[in-house]
Amino acid sequence: MCNADWGIECRGLSRSFGSREALRRVDLRVRRGSLVALVGSNGAGKTTLMKILATLLSPSSGEAKVLGREVAAWSMACRRAIGYAPADERSFHGRLTALQNLEFFAALHGVPPAAFRARSGELLAALGLEAHGRTRFAELSSGMKQSLSVIRSLLHDPPVLLLDEPTRSLSPDLALRVGDLLRRLAHHQGKTILLATHNLREAETLADELAVLHQGQMVALGPPARLRQTSGLGGGAGVEALFLHFTREAGAP
Repeated sequence: MCNADWGIECRGLSRSFGSREALRRVDLRVRRGSLVALVGSNGAGKTTLMKILATLLSPSSGEAKVLGREVAAWSMACRRAIGYAPADERSFHGRLTALQNLEFFAALHGVPPAAFRARSGELLAALGLEAHGRTRFAELSSGMKQSLSVIRSLLHDPPVLLLDEPTRSLSPDLALRVGDLLRRLAHHQGKTILLATHNLREAETLADELAVLHQGQMVALGPPARLRQTSGLGGGAGVEALFLHFTREAGAP
């Protein structure tokens, strides 16, 4: 049932909202133990793709798999395997402390209390937030709130992570901590990570591969070095030049 190599697979994946096509025949594979950065302009379809993989939206056609299981047919099993941090996180309770919020979500995932204490302490320390566990969520900075969303996605130790702009509101030092954590999770713990971001430099620094979405279509996928080669731009081309090349090529008549 489970594929030995791929944590995430999409084949011919499409999604429409009325007459608008948000995704058009998207093909994507993310190998286990790797981090792929999903980049694209606003409206490119990144969040729609994330929500389909997280079982929150159904595809109009095509298939999406997590650990070899089709998300539409195996939604509960896929949810247990996924840690999802949405860009528009609104589910934390402002009057509860950071730890109380995390404890609530850990209980929903069936994480035992002793395991929660160890796991939450480890993750808060990894992001330098150990001193804020008893701070009410409403009193945290926007970057700390965003980091707490990343921590929440990791409480049940899922093998697959879907992170939608996880460093959007973070200070540079906190963004570096999150990046270091994600690299360790992928390369040392074998987790499959798909990270959507508008920060092209961050994408190049963190990711093993770049996936470029443009107007709902996957226009480029691969390691930055290989994309430089196939683009013809040369080894010295910056990631911004790569992005413009592939999106312009896709939009050319």
